[in-house]
Parts: sequence; structure tokens; C-alpha cells
Amino acid sequence: MVPGTRPGDRDDSHRRLIRELDWMAGSPGVRRVRRVADGMLAPRAGQDLLDAGCGLGEVARALAAIVAPTGDVVALDASRAMVAEARRRHDGGRVQYEVGDVTRLPFEGGSFSAVRCERVLQHLDDPDAAVAELARVTRPHGRVVLVDVDWESLAVDGPPHDLTADVRELLLAKSGVHTDMGRTLRRRLVRAGLGDVVAEAVTMAFDHPLRAADVVAGFDRDLPSEVSPLPEELRAAWHEALAEAGRRREFLAALTVWVVSGRRR
Repeated sequence: MVPGTRPGDRDDSHRRLIRELDWMAGSPGVRRVRRVADGMLAPRAGQDLLDAGCGLGEVARALAAIVAPTGDVVALDASRAMVAEARRRHDGGRVQYEVGDVTRLPFEGGSFSAVRCERVLQHLDDPDAAVAELARVTRPHGRVVLVDVDWESLAVDGPPHDLTADVRELLLAKSGVHTDMGRTLRRRLVRAGLGDVVAEAVTMAFDHPLRAADVVAGFDRDLPSEVSPLPEELRAAWHEALAEAGRRREFLAALTVWVVSGRRR
């Protein structure tokens, strides 16, 4: 997901976010990250699961097919617009869509067999409060699975080095997120008292600027100038350099996403 603040519910921003989430869901890198997360979550028939920060709900619906016919999935997101769109896409599975704050979950303790939270904590003022809540609503011996990005791992080759360094510095400085969140997930679970904590780094590699743009908004030349973190002159030079690196087939970018899980004691 783009380094930047998560858009709210204004019509223009939520339409843009829906488009971005659809692009990311189809990205091979994101699909690979989710396969790792699914392996740690280990969903099975009859379980009750929470997808905290469900976005458009595609993961929740896939999980519902696994826990069927007796299990259920709650898909929760802070954005009313995202929850409304997720409901619109509902496929008839056992998914309950809820608007809610992951730092103050509206569920009793031990409500879920396991919980997952993907690319949400980077946006929060108090991510540890969210981790505590996710642990609280998980039953003893259930898994908490967290997925988040280490934006500081972003590496790019192809455009001129000095230009890349300037763009990268601005993208991180103006991100509005915890740019190191991915690599902090393990210690946050340990400090929250979870046991059997495991962590896996998944590197997403992109061999063309258009593929990178599916995940990192700084590579998207169609991003409206009013939401771009780059000043116009730098933005123009950056996208020209990206296009040239793409034409030369010399472009490469990489980004690390961490998938971490712990067991509620």
C-alpha cells in the first residue's frame, strides 16, 4: 500500500482507494504475502475468525469458504465506505461486515478462534493498543497474525541514483505512517504476551514501474498532483526517469513485507 495517510470517506478519495485495493489484491507480491499469512493463520472448518482492517473483504470471503459450513468470519474496517463496498461485493458466504476501531474492538474477550490484521497498524497512532485488542478477542491458544510493510526497505534501481534518493526520502518523510512497522511486529507481539511468535519476511520485487505502481503510489504517474507527496518539478523528472528505465528494461524495485504470528497463552 502507498506510503501515505489512508484516505477517508470522501467520494473522490474512497473511489481512489477502492481502485488501489483492487490493484493490490491482484498483485503477485500481495498474493504471495497472503499465502504466507494464510499458512500462519491455518484456518479450518468450524472456526470463528476476525479480519481486522478488511478493506474490500476479499480475504474475509475466501476465509469464509474455508471455515464453512459452520464457521463464521467478521470483516471489520474503520471506513464506512470500505465496509459498504465490501457488503456490495458479498458472495453469500458466512461473513458479517462491521464498522469499527481496531483499538477498541466491539467484541467480548475470546470471541474468535484466530484473528488477522493486514497493513493497518502502520496507520495507527497507538498500534500497541490495537495489538492488545486483537489478543484480547482471541481465544486461548488461538493465533494472532499481523501483516505490515517495512517502507524503509524500499530499494530502486534504474533511475539516476541521486533522483531516486531524493524521491525515496520525500516518500518516507511525507508518508504519514509508521515506516518501520513491518519489522516491529514481532516485538509488539512478544511485549503483548503472546507465545510461539514466528516472523517471515516476504520480498516483493517489481521489474517494471507499472507493476510497482500497483503497490507503491509514488510510482503511479496517474496519481493526482494534489495527493502526491512529490513537488511537481521533481514528480515530472521522476516519472520521466521511471519511464526511461522501463523502456531500457533496467528498472527494478523491491519492498519487504513482514508476516508475524503469535499464539494467545
